[in-house]
Amino acid sequence: MKPDNRILDDYRYYLKVERAMSENTVSSYLSDINLFLSDDDIPEELENIDSGCMVGYFTKRVANDGLSKRSQMRILSALKSFFGWLQLEGLVHDNPCDGVPAPKLGRYLPSVLTENEISDIISSVDTSTWNGLRDRAILEVLYGCGLRVSEAAELKISQLFLKDGFVRVIGKGDKQRLVPIGDMAIDAIGSYLPVRPDPADSKSEDILFLNKFGRGISRISVFNMVKRQAVAAGVNKEISPHSFRHSFATHLIEHGVDLRAVQDMLGHESILTTEIYTHIDKKTWQSAFLEHHPGED
Repeated sequence: MKPDNRILDDYRYYLKVERAMSENTVSSYLSDINLFLSDDDIPEELENIDSGCMVGYFTKRVANDGLSKRSQMRILSALKSFFGWLQLEGLVHDNPCDGVPAPKLGRYLPSVLTENEISDIISSVDTSTWNGLRDRAILEVLYGCGLRVSEAAELKISQLFLKDGFVRVIGKGDKQRLVPIGDMAIDAIGSYLPVRPDPADSKSEDILFLNKFGRGISRISVFNMVKRQAVAAGVNKEISPHSFRHSFATHLIEHGVDLRAVQDMLGHESILTTEIYTHIDKKTWQSAFLEHHPGED
């Protein structure tokens, strides 16, 4: 089926403006929706798509592509949102996703790096070059502030308040939070700024981490750099930039930082999300909550 561009453009506007979703999430949703609508076995008329079509689609994707449960959940979420919006617009009567059971996900935990492994990876960067100074600053910020890779890649100079010891982070849904930044990250940024490339255009002037062309470094480049430095440091774990964020949270909890404070620094809406990221079992976070609850004297 050839998707109706007008409908998809309206849906994109709905996600960005009314749902306040990030550009990355919007692009991911639309990619999954386009792939679904373009499948040969999906009816061309939206009204003719039912739960049986959905189940058949996922069955085929799992058989042909080895689709993981996490990917199934992501695609189902995108399609459920899309058809829910179509209902609101009066373009379909029913949401075909309502009859599709969501796959049960196990607890996913990225690799946790030890403090020594973090130090080894950061120390492995060759800081005799301008891009080496940049890469070290990126690693220090990923670990020192617990940022998502997109937050680090999009970090702006105007968001740095180094003398005051914090950065203003714009996270998912354009929500802002203040995160403390330590001396090592501050020093790394201070060493990088004098050799930062000239911005290619006005759009790039305020972006902190630039590539050799003077434009903002991409998320993929950060992923590749992290993997390259892990190999250089002899760290034999499957890691990504998110491993630094996860290790940041884990190490803070291990050193006694309050779970609520970690939740705020990570930008999590629910403390349950923070609990998953930091390996804290249910009894531990419940105890922490009750200990600080005003009704538990």
